[in-house]
Amino acid sequence: VQLQASGGGLVQAGGSLRLSCAASGSIFSINAMGWYRQAPGRQRELVAVITSSGSTKYEDSVKGRFTISRDNAKNTVYLQMNSLKPEDTAVYYCNAQGASLVPSTGWGIPDDYWGQGTLVTVSS
Repeated sequence: VQLQASGGGLVQAGGSLRLSCAASGSIFSINAMGWYRQAPGRQRELVAVITSSGSTKYEDSVKGRFTISRDNAKNTVYLQMNSLKPEDTAVYYCNAQGASLVPSTGWGIPDDYWGQGTLVTVSS
């Protein structure tokens, strides 16, 4: 299973960006999907997560500004980021918890998948 993230870029403070992340490959199942970020000199942190049934959770600093959503038919997760602040500047990584399909058995092998990261830069 591979995750391909897109949508990062440079935006002024107060602006908006929308990140997308699509899962592809031999997918048996995709369960929770989420977005993490890592700023220079800091540890990677969870930004938002959404379960397969649509339940969401957000890091406190993004509540009310970011919205996570998903399209299960497309195995894609989105992160709408509004009212961006310079402190949101980071590399954003998408994550999926799921399983890859083993064709010979029809069963899945559970794993944790990561996208390649997309840079979001917010200028003041």
